[in-house]
Amino acid sequence: MHMLRWRGGKNNDDKKQREAIHYLEMINKKLLGSQVEDELLNYILEEPLEVGQKIPNEFELAERFGVGRSTIREAVKGLVSRGILMVKRGSGTYVVSTSSLEYDPMGFSRSQDKYKMALDLLEMRLMLEPELASKAAQNASIEEKMQLEAMCDEVERLYREGKNQTKKDMEFHAFIAACSRNQAAKTLIPMINTAILTFENQAHKDLLKENIDTHRAVTNAILSEDPVGAKFAMIMHLTYNRQALMKEFEE
Repeated sequence: MHMLRWRGGKNNDDKKQREAIHYLEMINKKLLGSQVEDELLNYILEEPLEVGQKIPNEFELAERFGVGRSTIREAVKGLVSRGILMVKRGSGTYVVSTSSLEYDPMGFSRSQDKYKMALDLLEMRLMLEPELASKAAQNASIEEKMQLEAMCDEVERLYREGKNQTKKDMEFHAFIAACSRNQAAKTLIPMINTAILTFENQAHKDLLKENIDTHRAVTNAILSEDPVGAKFAMIMHLTYNRQALMKEFEE
């Protein structure tokens, strides 16, 4: 009986020791990932790498910082959550901001459940942006309509050329909000920017045709002073994005 208890106790102690070692390894890995994350951010700022520019691949970064590729992946993941980088599947990792607060002053991107936050932000956009587009169709000046059309052309060009369009996409939606003439809309622009960035980081589906067509539909409705058309074109645009995000999660 005594021997059985002793062996059981030893096995239990061994298990606790293994768990403690595993825990320490995880902590060290996390600390190393955090350190490399800061070093990678400094590299982006000092190089400097501009917004829209692609960063070196995992192998090159691992050699540069003297760490494993898994540590690089953790560091990249951390900068993605801070709104600095965006991963485009099959294309690479791109700089989308050189300041984590530039597009996300409210800290939405720090949410642990990125998918849920992306869906919630899209839901919020559906509550707000269709009405802002409708108001823009009623209130935009001739000069603003010309500027909006030029912005739509630029975003479309970037889409078609396979270049990073996130920053210009943000500017396009922010400009529509400004054209609504709703003074409170200015305070919503950071939320819209964060929503776009969060969606881009979570959904990797190719929405080239849908985004080009719906951006153009929103623009044309505003140019035609058609508030109902602008409202429903924006609903369609955001609905395509929401469906793509849900499909990405299901797969």
